[in-house]
Amino acid sequence: MIKILIITLGKLKEKYLKDAVYEYEKRLSRYCSLEIAEIEPVRLPEKPSQKEIESALLREAEEISRKIPAAGAVFALCVEGKELSSEKFAEKIKSCSDMGKNIVFIIGSSYGLCETVKKTADMRLSVSQMTFPHQLFRVMLLEQIYRAFKINEGSVYHK
Repeated sequence: MIKILIITLGKLKEKYLKDAVYEYEKRLSRYCSLEIAEIEPVRLPEKPSQKEIESALLREAEEISRKIPAAGAVFALCVEGKELSSEKFAEKIKSCSDMGKNIVFIIGSSYGLCETVKKTADMRLSVSQMTFPHQLFRVMLLEQIYRAFKINEGSVYHK
């Protein structure tokens, strides 16, 4: 069974989002071993300077790097990443699974990801040019992972 690790900055606060994550964790348990590693983001002042942001991203990158397993396909989620349809995303998941590769998704803080994290990733992935709350995005990513497995099994879930 393929292992999927989601490394994310920050914890979920709202109960409805925790409930949604739990629901997708249950659904995905048929298809993969799922782990969510939450990292505490570096606290910044209300209006940080660019230097403060870069320093925070670098410190967060060090924590992220410690969580990434030695082998596997790493997807950095970032605005400048490549957008994929649900079908193409499902193909990526299937390809990794067929090769026996585990998958790591990295969700950055509200300031994004350090360039070093993006450079070490196998792929930079974007879901939209729109901006979403990080907590909601975790649910959206889990839904797309679930959708990918359903597409790959030929289910009617994806219409």
